[in-house]
Amino acid sequence: MINSISELFRAAETLEASGNAAGAAELYKRWTALNPEDPHLAAALFNMAVVAQRSGDGFGAIHALRQAIRLNPDFHPPYINLGRLLEDNGQAGLAVSQWLDLSNRLPQLTGAALRHKLMALQQVGRVLEFNHVDAAAEDALRQAIDLDPRQPQAVQHWIALRQKQCKWPVIAGWDGAGSRDLLASISPLSAAVMFDDPVFQLARAAGYARQSIARPGSFPFDHAPRRAERPPLLRIGYVSSDLREHAVGFGLSEVMELHDRSRFEIHAYYCGIDREDGTKSRIRAAVDGWTDISRLTDDAAAAAIARDGIDILVDLNGYTRDARTAVFARRPAPVQVNWYGFPGSMGTPYHHYLIADPHVVPEGHEIYFSERVMRLACYQPNDRKRLVAPEAPRRADEGLPETGFVFCCLNGTQKITAQLFNAWMAILARAEGSVLWLLEPAAETAARLRQVAAAAGIAPERICFAPRRPNPQHLARYRLADLFLDTFPYGAHTTASDAMWMGTPVLTLEGRGFAARVCAGLVRSAGLPELVCQTLDEYVSRAAAIASAPGAAAALRRRLEQNRPTAALFDTPRLVSGLEALFDRMWEEFRSGDLPVPRLTNLACYEEIGLDLLAGREGDSISPGLYQPELARWNAADPLPADGRLWPPEPQANAAGVVAFTRAA
Repeated sequence: MINSISELFRAAETLEASGNAAGAAELYKRWTALNPEDPHLAAALFNMAVVAQRSGDGFGAIHALRQAIRLNPDFHPPYINLGRLLEDNGQAGLAVSQWLDLSNRLPQLTGAALRHKLMALQQVGRVLEFNHVDAAAEDALRQAIDLDPRQPQAVQHWIALRQKQCKWPVIAGWDGAGSRDLLASISPLSAAVMFDDPVFQLARAAGYARQSIARPGSFPFDHAPRRAERPPLLRIGYVSSDLREHAVGFGLSEVMELHDRSRFEIHAYYCGIDREDGTKSRIRAAVDGWTDISRLTDDAAAAAIARDGIDILVDLNGYTRDARTAVFARRPAPVQVNWYGFPGSMGTPYHHYLIADPHVVPEGHEIYFSERVMRLACYQPNDRKRLVAPEAPRRADEGLPETGFVFCCLNGTQKITAQLFNAWMAILARAEGSVLWLLEPAAETAARLRQVAAAAGIAPERICFAPRRPNPQHLARYRLADLFLDTFPYGAHTTASDAMWMGTPVLTLEGRGFAARVCAGLVRSAGLPELVCQTLDEYVSRAAAIASAPGAAAALRRRLEQNRPTAALFDTPRLVSGLEALFDRMWEEFRSGDLPVPRLTNLACYEEIGLDLLAGREGDSISPGLYQPELARWNAADPLPADGRLWPPEPQANAAGVVAFTRAA
């Protein structure tokens, strides 16, 4: 006999902890039916909904939450959970309405009311962003930041939204939220779009990990006993939310099929959206084990990976949407690797290796990575079986004029910076009759870009937009473009490979950071090194020259098509063979006790200095030498430890009293 609400909660918790979630749900159902006048009925219904949701009864949870709100409209938690359940069932509009209703009910912003309002506004921003209602999403997030600027996640989403909408300057502070304070919460991905500064990118990645990835309470996995000779089948686990119709899924499909099953056992751990598609099915069929961890807690997901006996766990997300970085923090595998999904260092103590190539991370650049760098001939995988629509696309169907040179950039608009767009306008001014073909953004963003073009003296209709298409049709329309203009500092990755697979040459600008070097490496690996520029002026001049020289673009297209069968960029068997050789080396280093220990000392200092140097300087490239005098001043005020620095000191740095800045490669 249960006599009080507290007894009910304890009994249900005991049942659920023992694995009897159905019994806990039934207990709540009986109690709520027999106690309709209990003053705590709304709380019981809320807990009942939580149990129902965890046991897979989402619709039962929705009914219980709605009943709880009807009973007590001022009980706030049900609004949050109900909105998320409605979103999960395809009712994004109703979800937003629930959260806005809660936000409007909370005029007195103290204690729990403030927390719930902030949570509601963040959920509104997240869902509106996912549904491409960008301006309204930005407004909701700004309201949340106004209420409390110390919300890294809200600030990260707000910055990303402004980048996506091409609102320049992106980080425009206001009273109570200064530019430097906002920059201090930028995500590593957005930082790579905004600055070509590998020092700050490493430091910000480490800061983001400290800020956003909770330290596990325990580390239950002991890998020391596994230091033995290589097992007959080395078990490789790939973790990603993007093993589906996504750039990562497209690139990895053939890799999964080509792994040597006589020496490797391949497992995939999926943590993405609950939707089936052909790429997801193809990858699932190619691997030896497929586990959906999207609904598992971090502890449960790590335990599942450990039970599978994974030897090497590969992070294919990095700091991107739906990543499960906290699973890696629990160290479920003895060797953990950062590859392909994120263009830079993770800056964590639990990613041991980064897989790159000689172009992306040349000799001497290892100092910008906390992981030990290992290299393939070309680090990016490509699917030679990718589907291309057979029908020939027409210019009119893609919003293009019937004549004129077509410059294209089908990267996401978040990669376009003010400096780069100005360079594009200079190219159009020098290439008479040409157009710039961009991936279609939201209507407001398209109008904004055309306004910027008009202000630069370029007719707005010369900015054309490519409608969203399924990937086979998207690939086919690259045939309409004469020259792909890369973005900077975050260049094209899969989009560049797609363009060159279809014969469209890519002009790129090479920088210093990982994201600013990927495309240059791909272009070189495709056999067109003359299309890699070192300065923005060179980039503008080269583009205009190709457009004005009769037959120049066609000659580049012919070379691409001739090179395709032998180019390193598209040699997937070679990549897989090289990848497997790296896995063997990693295991041997683990077996021999030489597993890398990421060096993270003093990165917080570099991050603080980088924030001072970069605030208000969007698009700038900060020389590593600019850090030296700042470090000298820091050292004079508060001497820093002598280890863990990013590069050897210059003589003048030593003369200023700065200790040796050495860092093991």
